[in-house]
Amino acid sequence: MDSHIRKVYVPMTETGFYILLCLREEAHGYSIVRKTEQLTNGEIKISPGTLYGSLSKMEKDGLIRFVREEDKRKIYHITELGSQVLDLEMKRIERLYKSMMEVK
Repeated sequence: MDSHIRKVYVPMTETGFYILLCLREEAHGYSIVRKTEQLTNGEIKISPGTLYGSLSKMEKDGLIRFVREEDKRKIYHITELGSQVLDLEMKRIERLYKSMMEVK
């Protein structure tokens, strides 16, 4: 993973995190929005502009890839690089959580 990817994506925005998390399975944009709302009990609602801007940037940076089109919807999936970035972020969040629990 090059320094540009690390600098841009670690730490991640919540939007970026949930997009990569959802794309561990093939999905289209609207299903990412619904899944994110479900996972966060409606606390995070990704707007279409934010979603499609993020998908475009992540695809350009090699974190996700276009798989196919179904019913005029683009289906995406996380790449190996995207999985590495997501794993780094998950470890960072786990470290934060452990630190928080120790300070209680």
